[in-house]
Amino acid sequence: MSYFETTRLNTLSAKTFPLKKGYLALLMSLGTAALTGCNDSNPPVITSNPITTTPTTPPTTPVVTQPTIAANTKASIALLETTDIHTNIMSYDYFKLTEDKSLGLERTATLINNARKEFPNNVLLDDGDTIQGTALSDYQAQVKPIDCSQTLGVYKVMNYLKFDAGNIGNHEFNYGLPFLNQVTGSNLNVDGVTPTATPCAGPNFPLALANIFSARTQAPLFKPYQIITKTFSATAPNGSTVQVPVKIGVIGFTPPTILAWDKRWLDGKVYTQGVVEMAQKYIPEMRANGADLVVVMSHGGLDNSTYTPTIENGSWHLSKVPGVDALLIGHSHQIFPDANSTVPQFNLPGVDKVKGTVNGVPTVMANYWGKHLGVIKLDLVYTNGKWTVDSSGTKVEARSIQNADKTYVDVDANVAPLVAAEHAATINYVKTPIGSTDFNMTSYFADVGDVSAIEIVNQAQAKYVSDYISANLPQYQNVPVLSVSAPFKSGFAGGSDFTDVAQGNVAINNAADLYLYPNTIYAVKVQGSDIKNWLETAAKRFNQIDPNLKTAQALVSSYPGYNFDMFSSPDIRYEIDVTQPLNSRIKNLTYKGAPIDPNASFIIATNNYRASGGGSFPGIDGTKTIYASPDANRDVLINYVKTIKNIKQATNGSDRSWRFTKIKTAGPVTFKSAPNKLSLAQSAGLTNISVINNDDGAGKGLADYAIDLSK
Repeated sequence: MSYFETTRLNTLSAKTFPLKKGYLALLMSLGTAALTGCNDSNPPVITSNPITTTPTTPPTTPVVTQPTIAANTKASIALLETTDIHTNIMSYDYFKLTEDKSLGLERTATLINNARKEFPNNVLLDDGDTIQGTALSDYQAQVKPIDCSQTLGVYKVMNYLKFDAGNIGNHEFNYGLPFLNQVTGSNLNVDGVTPTATPCAGPNFPLALANIFSARTQAPLFKPYQIITKTFSATAPNGSTVQVPVKIGVIGFTPPTILAWDKRWLDGKVYTQGVVEMAQKYIPEMRANGADLVVVMSHGGLDNSTYTPTIENGSWHLSKVPGVDALLIGHSHQIFPDANSTVPQFNLPGVDKVKGTVNGVPTVMANYWGKHLGVIKLDLVYTNGKWTVDSSGTKVEARSIQNADKTYVDVDANVAPLVAAEHAATINYVKTPIGSTDFNMTSYFADVGDVSAIEIVNQAQAKYVSDYISANLPQYQNVPVLSVSAPFKSGFAGGSDFTDVAQGNVAINNAADLYLYPNTIYAVKVQGSDIKNWLETAAKRFNQIDPNLKTAQALVSSYPGYNFDMFSSPDIRYEIDVTQPLNSRIKNLTYKGAPIDPNASFIIATNNYRASGGGSFPGIDGTKTIYASPDANRDVLINYVKTIKNIKQATNGSDRSWRFTKIKTAGPVTFKSAPNKLSLAQSAGLTNISVINNDDGAGKGLADYAIDLSK
């Protein structure tokens, strides 16, 4: 995520480690790195990419030399990681307008406070995807954009928590470069950003990003790395406690695929470099500039496939770059280490999901939305004039905000007041009524055919694109317009992670529930063969079912629900045969009752993510876009609901385009959804669904259901 390039004083409090007289002068002598202070008594941060500054002390001030550290002096430190916070500051669901104790930085803050008590020597780092993700973030970016003098809500809290540094995630770019520049307090030298005399308000900690470059300058968009000096307690060989400086170098990486995902903001303005190449370039430089430890903040998961400079999840390859002491990863919204994990990326060669290492490098991923805090404890030994890691003392863990008894840790009571105004304004905004519905629009059973939360989105997108073509693109007026959307909330985070718009009034928060992301509408011109390939890719959502197997088989795979694109129109029909292997599952694909012509032209209304290559759908790579709208899908949906006013199931929520191919199985085919929702499946016409149990035992609020594929 994006953060200010300003640095801050960053270490333990003066109460724990009193600031020694002359200490600032001492630090001024440590290399040529720039020093930047803040309003507390912590020692300063020393940043990378040295900037020459004019000394503020008189020339006659004596130079204080760095005290000698005795050989075999030892210290233990902890690296603390948050990642993928996505502006979940409060334990609150803005879609359902209710508390949600399972998430929130206000609870992660308690874990941070506890970890700092346990490990007085600590470094708190954020791995990105921080400024986007909730109605609060959209409110501050799009509904009532914050002023230059205001600090973004999530950064207010992070400033309070005294983060030491942060990375830039892919979602930092969702609101465009000018907004990113503003809220990170930067002066990004990039096309589209207007320079200002002074930076805007933002986080009091430095940001690092090494693999995204400005096309204007051919230089990194942010500083590629930062070097932070912290004063830690250590034990000298004689057993005495001493205060020692340790320089922690942090370098950041983000997925190169941002160029496709946010093409509308980034095209021609920035370019990417390979994460491995940049690590190989900058890590030796960090060491040369005095870094005692090198911590890689990689906003990406693990992928051991053949490396390319455009790989989305490059962390596995980064772990093999010489000189990496610890690896903080994210983006995948998973927990690492986890001895019981069945996630493929954590069962790759070289990955130890028990100890928390990747190719021998201590590695942590702290889940998402503030659900966990990553902790890497390192033992340091001072030998031959430098600090080295004693790997025998390394311990890696991801600490949950949920206790063993299924309760949750208390919130840090200091957090809520920091964002009380923003929180209240967001709630007031999302309560704004826009229409009504005579049925429940939900995604509890979207995986098995319910389109009650899908069709209204498809209708809004199709109407918007059709109207635009009619007014502005006469050459396409005779090309049929279709629309695809996906169940963005499909239970990944548990039983509360489903779209659920109740019968009755529809407000803006309901529209945000129906369309989760701040995407914009794109229209792509494709052929019938592209539609077939599109649907084959979406059908990866399902496991291959063996009809002869008598034991239970899970219907739904780990393929993300947000990639399960589907049509919901009476004009198009198709079947998904889950007994077949990938890329051969779509059967009986028709348009207006006839087999679809592979060469016929169609226009598909979708979003910028998909149209620009997101999800790697064959042929949908940005080259087929005929209209890149500036309007958000969610805003288009809101305006559509305002226009039709009354949403009716018969016309807006029952046109199911697809069915499973009928097949009799020897054993049960199962899937998960929220408990006690069978009546919703029945009201959607899904009469082949039954309940196995209302608690699958995983502690995520999910139930087990069965589907009879023969009906």
